[in-house]
Amino acid sequence: MGHLGQDPEVVNLESGKKLVKFSIATNEFYYDSSGEKVSSTYWHNIVAWGKTASFIETYIKKGQEVLVKGKLVPRSYETKDGEKRYITEINCSEIAPRSQKA
Repeated sequence: MGHLGQDPEVVNLESGKKLVKFSIATNEFYYDSSGEKVSSTYWHNIVAWGKTASFIETYIKKGQEVLVKGKLVPRSYETKDGEKRYITEINCSEIAPRSQKA
């Protein structure tokens, strides 16, 4: 569960398939040895395809809190400078928007 940092990016592929990419932020809170509350934010890259992508395109927006279900998928890509990079994304199979506070 996390909050979207920006609106999802929609990619319509030549094959006719739809891909949506977005990131969510999750927070971890704990108390250090002196009793001070410490918070850490982590960003997670999410990708979705097909009907899930269409749902996200229509209903999911920046700042919204969502619950994501999917699997971790490692992949590599090459930068413009020819450097190989490795990342892990969440391949989203289901997404549920959380209720907005009144």
